[in-house]
Amino acid sequence: MEHQRTLAKSVSLTGGALHNGGNVTLTLHPAPVGHGYKFRRIDLPDEPIVDALADHVKTVERATTLVQGNAKIQTVEHILSALAGLGVDNALIDMDANEPPIGDGSAAPYVALIREAGIVDQDAGRTLLEIDEPIHIETPGGSIMSIFPHNGLRISCTQAGSDGRFTQYLSLEITPEVYARDIAPARTFVHYEDVKDLMEKGLIKGGSLENALVIRGDSVLSKEPLRFTDEFVRHKILDIIGDLALAGRPLRGHIVAVKPGHGPNTELARAIAKRYRDLVATAPRPFTSSAPVMDINEIMSVLPHRYPFLMVDRMVEFDGETKAVGVKSVSINEPYFQGHFPGHPVMPGVLQVEAMAQVASIVMMRKTENSGKIGYFMSADEVKFRKPVFPGDTLFIHVDMISAKRRLGKAACKCLVNGEVVSEGILLFGIVDK
Repeated sequence: MEHQRTLAKSVSLTGGALHNGGNVTLTLHPAPVGHGYKFRRIDLPDEPIVDALADHVKTVERATTLVQGNAKIQTVEHILSALAGLGVDNALIDMDANEPPIGDGSAAPYVALIREAGIVDQDAGRTLLEIDEPIHIETPGGSIMSIFPHNGLRISCTQAGSDGRFTQYLSLEITPEVYARDIAPARTFVHYEDVKDLMEKGLIKGGSLENALVIRGDSVLSKEPLRFTDEFVRHKILDIIGDLALAGRPLRGHIVAVKPGHGPNTELARAIAKRYRDLVATAPRPFTSSAPVMDINEIMSVLPHRYPFLMVDRMVEFDGETKAVGVKSVSINEPYFQGHFPGHPVMPGVLQVEAMAQVASIVMMRKTENSGKIGYFMSADEVKFRKPVFPGDTLFIHVDMISAKRRLGKAACKCLVNGEVVSEGILLFGIVDK
């Protein structure tokens, strides 16, 4: 079993940003199981969180920018690439500005930072995004992005500049060792004829030959020699890894990319995430390749419920801080079947509602400010029971938080069996100290 991994301690890096030109300090923190990657703007009131997910991508010109609520994070691809490339699953990324330090234009400074922190296994298995059938995207600009089933992560990339200049191809099986040695040191690059246009758009204010390669005709302008003869395609692979981290979990597949860019990369990430969500919603069993996102022991460390009232066996999906999927296997040994009903056992609808409430509580308790508190079920509206649930059924309990304030949470919930909704409702909770 592959374990989820996080950082052993917090570490910081300070430096200039590529596009806005300002100075910024970025701090990486360890994060709990199922947390994923989240950015926190500590320079803004209430320190808003931005989940590193494809659904939050807003702009992709020369960088990938995420927006959630009023918070924006620009140029996320290098730090996400380093985390994903080294196999870190969960990290909280604090920043006191809207763009990470650019360093030397590669991911090598972030690899060094992560290694300084150290990487540790966590007590939960990885939930992998394993591609079961090809996904293919083409864009008007001539970019082609495809991903195929593969037992591992392989990227085959063709980078072609304008007029075919510096066309390069590379295919690599990506492991943490390969990433750190062969991908992370590759620097970002720009064509000389694009520099003026980018500056007029207010971009690359912090750009220089110390953090970017500049292609001018058949020459490459740089503060130091090329680190690889095919450094351009290696940096494109670096960006692909960072952008596809926005799919929300580690990938298993073979990515074939022709003229990739942040736009096509994030489109593919969005398509992969949607494909996974569709499978989770309709699968008769968990669509996972290893252990659940949260096993029963972790659930019991969050919820106070115990037998016979614990209605969640495992958590198989977290999508940011607002959506989740839990699982309850309904056994004939459930104590309520003795009286509900003899000779015709049916799971009580009120216990399905309780299962929804428990999954929603887990979602709310994952927020840092709610750690150690308890969610009390307050009310249920628009509750509908559409089909009976029998022994042997597996409930997939979907929760989508509508709102989550300091002391109140509201969630749209539904239970599915074999892809069909059996019950649903809008639930309200109160958050109190233990």
